[in-house]
Amino acid sequence: MKVLKSMSVAMLVVLSFIFFSCGNKPQQAVEVTSTPVADGGGQSSVKDDESQKDVVRVAESSKDHTTLVTALKAAAYVDALSNAGPFTVFAPTNEAFGKLPAGTVDGLLKPESKDALRNILEYHVSVGVYKMENMKDGQKINQVNLDDIVIGIKDGKYTVNGAAVLATVNASNGIVYVLDQVLLPPKK
Repeated sequence: MKVLKSMSVAMLVVLSFIFFSCGNKPQQAVEVTSTPVADGGGQSSVKDDESQKDVVRVAESSKDHTTLVTALKAAAYVDALSNAGPFTVFAPTNEAFGKLPAGTVDGLLKPESKDALRNILEYHVSVGVYKMENMKDGQKINQVNLDDIVIGIKDGKYTVNGAAVLATVNASNGIVYVLDQVLLPPKK
């Protein structure tokens, strides 16, 4: 019984010590501040002039891809393609868009054509990085819209559905192949 009383007293002393040592310390005030976030500020709103450019910034930095960038913005795909990826983007030049029938681009940029525009843009994007040295003639690559493109290789020149690959640009989240034609998805 004496041992039990001694333990109870010891426990009371320990608990009192803990209670008073924690309770007697002055509390420090913590100021909480918040920074407003701009609406629509996704990955594309991050400013970074030092890192390698992502596929969207590659297009934005090219005077030959202003139509593509306008289309990406109209389809609300800038943030999606600014993310980590990896992506393979087949990027038609302004001149390639100019080969489409008159009024096609203007029609696709209208809000009511957003689904059709998205389907076309998705036909220009693959998830993953497809490097030329690994491509084979006749190879099919499934695109984001779930349709396939076909790679052609003849005399060391590469094509995508018959569109010539004019240049290749590495990006932080993938690779960009510059094309001389717009790829149109198969009609279903």
